[in-house]
Order: sequence, then C-alpha cells, then structure tokens
Amino acid sequence: MFFKEFKEYLLHEKKYALHTITAYLHDLETFSIFIKKEFQTDTISVLSYNQIRNWIISLVNQGLTNRTINRKMSSLNTYYKYLQKTQTIEINPLATHKALKTQKKIQLPFSESEVSTVLNNIEFSNDFEGVRDKLIIELFYATGIRRTELVNLKVNDVDLNNGVIKVLGKRHKERYIPLIGSVSISISNYLRERNLLNIIKDDSYLFLNKSGVKLNDSLVYKVVRNCFSQVSVKVKKSPHILRHSFATHLLNEGANLNAVKELLGHTSLAATQVYTHNSIAELKKVYQTAHPRSK
Repeated sequence: MFFKEFKEYLLHEKKYALHTITAYLHDLETFSIFIKKEFQTDTISVLSYNQIRNWIISLVNQGLTNRTINRKMSSLNTYYKYLQKTQTIEINPLATHKALKTQKKIQLPFSESEVSTVLNNIEFSNDFEGVRDKLIIELFYATGIRRTELVNLKVNDVDLNNGVIKVLGKRHKERYIPLIGSVSISISNYLRERNLLNIIKDDSYLFLNKSGVKLNDSLVYKVVRNCFSQVSVKVKKSPHILRHSFATHLLNEGANLNAVKELLGHTSLAATQVYTHNSIAELKKVYQTAHPRSK
C-alpha cells in the first residue's frame, strides 16, 4: 500500500522533518501488513476501532513499550485526520482513543564539569575532522540547537560580524541565536580548515565530512557519544542531552524561562518547562546547603 499523497501532505503542509515522515510511513506500512493478514483487507479507511485495537494488543504482546505503541497510534491517528481532511472518511475511528499510560521519562543532562572536561581535557586532533568535531560539541552546548538544525546549517546562516546564527527549526520557523566569543573563534578556525579540503561538493552547508559532503545525522550522533563516553557514565549520550544540558544550565544560572523557550525554538512554554526539573533539583541542593534551619 502506498501513501504518496499523505507523504506530500506531511512534507509540504505539516512541514514535518524527513525522519519523522519516514517513521510515520513505516508505522502505516506495518499496520497495513497486519490488517491484510488479520482481516484480509488492504483498505485502512474502512476499519473500526475494535479492529485497530487488535493491532494494539498485538504490539503489546510483542513486548513494545507503551511509549512506542503511543507513537505508532499517533502516526495512524494523523493519517485518519488526513483522510477526514480530504473527505475520504467521515469519522475517525481513533477519535475517542486514549493513549496508553507511560512513565514520565526524565533525561539526565551532562554536568557542567562533564562538558568542561570534554571541551578542555579531551585531545581533538588539529586536522579538519578534529576541529570540526570539537566545534560540533561547542555549538550544541552554546546554542541548544537540535541535531537536524545543526546538519542543515548553511555557511550563509553564520554571521560572525554580529555574532549570531540563523537556525531553521521545526515547521520551517526561523530563529536567531547569539554566539559567545569562543564559539565564533572556533567557527573561524573550522572555516579555515574547511577551505583547505580538496573537494567540496555541498558548498552551501557549514558542516561537511572530509570528502566535502554534508554531514549526516548518524555521524553527528557518533561524535557526541564518543566524546562523552570518555567522561560520563550516563546511559544516554546524545545531541539531545547536550541540548537538555544547555537549557538546564541556563535555568540553573537564573535565565528567564521565556528566553530559554525562544532560544530552543519551542512553540509553547510547556515544552520548555520539562527542563525545569533539574534546575529545581539544583535549587533544592542549594537550599539544603544554605538555609540556616536545614543544618
């Protein structure tokens, strides 16, 4: 079963990221295979909620987490909403569906000392790749940008004279983020190394591999994981944890929540408030240490 029109809708109207669209389409294909085997039909649009519920039970029996199942149901629900929008169906069979209960997942940020150790104590090589990899870590921590935003940065998005970068976020929303002086210097050093590459194929993109091709998401993830594996025992070591660290450390230092929201590119304050958990933990620690009656 093909979902070409739905893909175009997600890409051009909803403006979803490509990896999100890929996940949605994979969920729909998996569901299509299930209903063909279970109910001998290729038509998703005529199914009842009870039939869809059989898929949920099947996913539970496979040992999938509630969080993963909820994501798959979200993909399916988005597709049914699309069918309603295009007047293919009148009623969304998932209209009254309630998501499975999940535990709130608190991701631990890197500590300031862990970030400092990576940037000051780990030896990065002085060649193109070493300078680039250190800049990746610095830029994540100094700006809080997402991995997709970093790999899609263009050379023209960097304004070293004014000390800002332009970031294209979710739903193609632009925002400007200031650069601290040390990061501006690192970008200048990287650009100098970048200009020495023998071949540059994707000239407009800031971050390239040594073959002159735009970086992919997985390489950026490996850079972060490999660096922080040397200094941290935390289970998750990813670009998102660096983004999490950026927000948490700003809040710990008294940054305004709305300002952090704008820097992160969130559309709602609720999304930013997730990062207050760790800053509250820090406040409690300070309170227990400093308050006269806590001793």
